[in-house]
Amino acid sequence: MVTDNKLRTAAEIRSIFTKQNGSLGEVGCVSWLFSRKGQLTVPRAGVDEDKLISLALDAGAEDVASETDNYLVYTRAEDMDKVRKALEDNQIKVGSGTLSMLPKSSVKVEGKEAEQLLKLLDALEDQEDVQSVYANFEISDELLEKLESQ
Repeated sequence: MVTDNKLRTAAEIRSIFTKQNGSLGEVGCVSWLFSRKGQLTVPRAGVDEDKLISLALDAGAEDVASETDNYLVYTRAEDMDKVRKALEDNQIKVGSGTLSMLPKSSVKVEGKEAEQLLKLLDALEDQEDVQSVYANFEISDELLEKLESQ
């Protein structure tokens, strides 16, 4: 959260939770559910997956995941720049790098609970002083498509 008026923003966040039937805990009360990680995005085009995995892991990365257009290289937060440099030194272009809070485990949500949760997340993301929202839930692709089409 980035704001010039913390009291106003805190009141707005509380209001969003109340309107969406959520509850707001104390500062840091759920931080144990997440790990602070570095995430590097590497465009897939022209990148040999085996070479990327080998270089990334040798440089200290914890995991490499494959998406449609990109590879995601996960690191400890303090190792992100070191891993980025190792990849770039080996002519692997790194798109973006961000620090993120990744869930240690996830909870499956369905039905009305999923619908309410998505409304809460949308409202939080629409609040102008909120920079990012982290969550530890899973919703099936089918249900997500259904809810987004409503």
